[in-house]
Amino acid sequence: MKRLNIGNSDYKDIIENNNYYIDKSLLIQELIDLQKQVLLIPRPRRFGKTLNLLMLKYFFEKDKPENEKLFTGLKIWNCEKEILDKRGKYPVIYMSFKDAKANTWKKLLNHLKMEIARLYREHHYLLKHDDLIDIEKQEYLNITNLSANEAMFENSLKQLSEYLYRYHKEKVVILIDEYDTPIQSGYINKFYDDVIPFMRNLLSGAYKDNLYLYKGVITGILRVSKESIFTGLNNIGVYTILDNKFADKFGFTETEVKQILIDFNIPTSYEDVKKWYDGYTFGNLTDIYNPWSILNYMVDYETGFKPYWVNTSSDELLKERIKQKDSSDSRELILKLLNDEPVEKVIEDNFIFPDLDTNKDLLWTLLTFSGYLTIINKRDVNIYELRIPNYELKFVFKNTIIHWFNTEVKIIRNLLEDTARYLVNNQLDKFAIGFKKIIGDTFSYYDTASEPMVRQTQRATHQPEKVYQAYVLGLLAILSDDYIIRSNRESGDGRYDIMLIPHDKSKNGVVIEIKRIKKKRGQKVAQERIQDKLKSALNQIEENEYFKELVEHKVSNIIKVPIVFVGKRAYL
Repeated sequence: MKRLNIGNSDYKDIIENNNYYIDKSLLIQELIDLQKQVLLIPRPRRFGKTLNLLMLKYFFEKDKPENEKLFTGLKIWNCEKEILDKRGKYPVIYMSFKDAKANTWKKLLNHLKMEIARLYREHHYLLKHDDLIDIEKQEYLNITNLSANEAMFENSLKQLSEYLYRYHKEKVVILIDEYDTPIQSGYINKFYDDVIPFMRNLLSGAYKDNLYLYKGVITGILRVSKESIFTGLNNIGVYTILDNKFADKFGFTETEVKQILIDFNIPTSYEDVKKWYDGYTFGNLTDIYNPWSILNYMVDYETGFKPYWVNTSSDELLKERIKQKDSSDSRELILKLLNDEPVEKVIEDNFIFPDLDTNKDLLWTLLTFSGYLTIINKRDVNIYELRIPNYELKFVFKNTIIHWFNTEVKIIRNLLEDTARYLVNNQLDKFAIGFKKIIGDTFSYYDTASEPMVRQTQRATHQPEKVYQAYVLGLLAILSDDYIIRSNRESGDGRYDIMLIPHDKSKNGVVIEIKRIKKKRGQKVAQERIQDKLKSALNQIEENEYFKELVEHKVSNIIKVPIVFVGKRAYL
């Protein structure tokens, strides 16, 4: 039986070592047949981008007759002669930017220069040929020894393609992997305006009006706006997860996963595997699986299902957006997603990174293109219904929220878990103690609860309590395995603030009503006023029968909890 290869994206190694391989070789034919000279194919991490690019490299690479055996017996081998004649015909430039991350522009630029120098050294044979005149050889050496100026590095891919063309008398294939990694690093670390011109010049030089280019393929996670990175590049075809083209070439299809289960005699029910790792939709193709998770599960299936994808990347950009202090609406929608309820959002198939600072709805584009959400239905031109794809990603979502509290707000996880459990176990005195401690420890950080942000939230939503509600929802996310957590839903004669509906109907259900007393800085609020507000909140639950939805769910034990916030203090 062939072995599964985990973590190795080198196509040549996999084939030569007779490892198990899901045949995606018809990607080569699709690439050749397309009229577009340059392709940009964004996909989430761990969906086979690097493996596919290296497959293309080994197929097209000139003067490598030994590579023929890498494709014998694959689907591409049955294609017409016109396609197979392209094998071994073209010089190839392959660059990966997957590790191009740094906290300063100086460090990142140095990394990019070293990668380009490594690429030049890979083709050092060009220096021994008379096609390069002395000044060109010196410029070549300046690149390899890192003494060239920045402009020469920006023009390096175009220049190298010309040298390769002159040597091989064939046009060049240029493959760029994870092109957006340095751009994301620049945005996160506040040197976006430095990295964009460099990457724009580097990639435009390689792909725009390059007389020496046969085909180009660029992969990444996001489609960065053409205006910011691909200016004037009219020969590019962009095929994102919203498009049908290449939908089955990245990730495993349902048929492929079923075959893996058979080939490795995995006794697990396909339906269980599907619940954990399926759920992606690319274009019109549904039931796309994350290959990384599937392969890891196959190797370790006896230990049961677990999340694998969570450990694949730091996803700093996504974390930065989720923990933004102005994202209370987003956190509320994330709770809705954890309850297996879809959300409807605008998905932009390209954007400029600085827009993330002003357009908070771009978070949903980021979540979708990064693989955290998938599309259920298309509602309008760019409006989609979204959901969490599977159990694995639901786990990731839940722990992303908890991680936000743990690392940014310094909440001890045990305190958070105990406090939430006190609530649902009707130990309200202990809940009050824990809840007030959390509030005291975190509201100095959680500035959304301060009066300026509350006023801003009130203007935007006409609901001054909404910011507090989002905070409490975030705290209760830890209960999402055992409870449906809902907010702002109609029940009885109005809308409750927060409700916890137990999956086990013998457990307690919870209705929470949140009130706020506005005060000026330094002003004290009388205890009598606070008690009146608490009574008002409890009466609102009772009189409006906010608990009616719990009754409809056959929950008989119902806990009614009023909470009053006064600035950064909570009263129960």
